[in-house]
Amino acid sequence: MAGCLAGPYPVPWRAVLGILAGGREYDPAFVTVVVQMRFFRVILAWLVGAGLAMSGVAFQGVLKNPLAEPFTLGVSGGAAFGAAMALGLGWNLGWAGAAFFPGLSVVPLCALAGSLLALAAALALSRGAAGASRETLVLAGIVVSAFLSACISLFKALNEESTASIVFWIMGGFQGRGATDVWLYLPYFGLGTLVVWRYSRELDVLALGEAQAVQLGVDAARVRVRLLAAASIMAGAAVSVCGVIGFVGLAVPHLVRLAFGASSRGLLALSGMLGGTLLVWSDIVARTILPGGAELPVGVVTALLGGPFFLFLLKRRTGNGS
Repeated sequence: MAGCLAGPYPVPWRAVLGILAGGREYDPAFVTVVVQMRFFRVILAWLVGAGLAMSGVAFQGVLKNPLAEPFTLGVSGGAAFGAAMALGLGWNLGWAGAAFFPGLSVVPLCALAGSLLALAAALALSRGAAGASRETLVLAGIVVSAFLSACISLFKALNEESTASIVFWIMGGFQGRGATDVWLYLPYFGLGTLVVWRYSRELDVLALGEAQAVQLGVDAARVRVRLLAAASIMAGAAVSVCGVIGFVGLAVPHLVRLAFGASSRGLLALSGMLGGTLLVWSDIVARTILPGGAELPVGVVTALLGGPFFLFLLKRRTGNGS
C-alpha cells in the first residue's frame, strides 16, 4: 500500500485501495500510475529483497563465513560486466527479439549470463587436486571480482559516452521497472527458493563440519555446489533486473540470526520476509527523499543503511571480546 502511494504524482489513498481491489471507475491517470508505474515495482522490490536475503543465508551457511554475501564469488562483478558490455556496445535483440519479446532489454540477459559465467569461473579456479575448499572458493571469488572490476573500469575508460548509464545501472534501482521485469525474475526466484529450501536441513548439517556431514550421509561437496549455484542464480537474476544492490544479502541474515537464532529453514523464511520488506521501504525512501521528483538509486540507500549497521556489529563483537 505505502509503495503504491509514494512518488511525485499524488494519488489519494482511497483511490489506491479501490484500484488494488480491482476497481476501474477512477481517474485513468490514477490507474496508470498505480498499476503500471508502482504496483509491479513494489512486487519486484519485494522479490529481489527476499531473493538477496535468502541467497545471503545460503552463502553464509555454505562458506561458514558471517561476512559472506550473494556476491562473494564474483556474481555481482559478472553481472555488472555483462550489463556494461551491453550498454557500452549498444547490443539489442534485433528485429526478431523486438517482434517476439517486445519491451525486453538485452541488458538483463547479458547481466545474468555474466553472473553465471563468473560463478563458473570461481568454481573452476577453486578446484585443485584436493577439491574445492571454502577458503579457496572465497579466494577464487575475490580474484574473479577484482579482474571483472578492472575490466569494467577499462571498458568505461574506452567508452566515455556510455559511462553515465553504466554507473547509474551499477548503482541499482527500480526506476522504470514493471511487469516485464517481474516475470523475468520470477522463474529464477522460484527455482532458487525451491533449491535452498530443499537443502535447508543439509545446510544445518554442514554447519557441524564436513566430517560430521559425511558421517550423517550428506554429500557435502555436491550439496555445497548446488546451494551455491541456486543462491548465485537468485542473486545474479536480481542484479540482472535492477543492478547491484548491496547490504541486503549481508545484513538481513545477521539481523534475523541475532534476533531469533533460527535454524536454516526458519532463517530462510524470516530473512526472505525481512529482506523483501526492507527493500520495499528502501525504494520508497529513494523515491521520496529528493525534491522535484528525482530518485536516488536504491543501492545508495541500502549502502547508507549498511554503514551504521556494521559499526554496530563491530562494536558488539569488540564488546564481547570476539
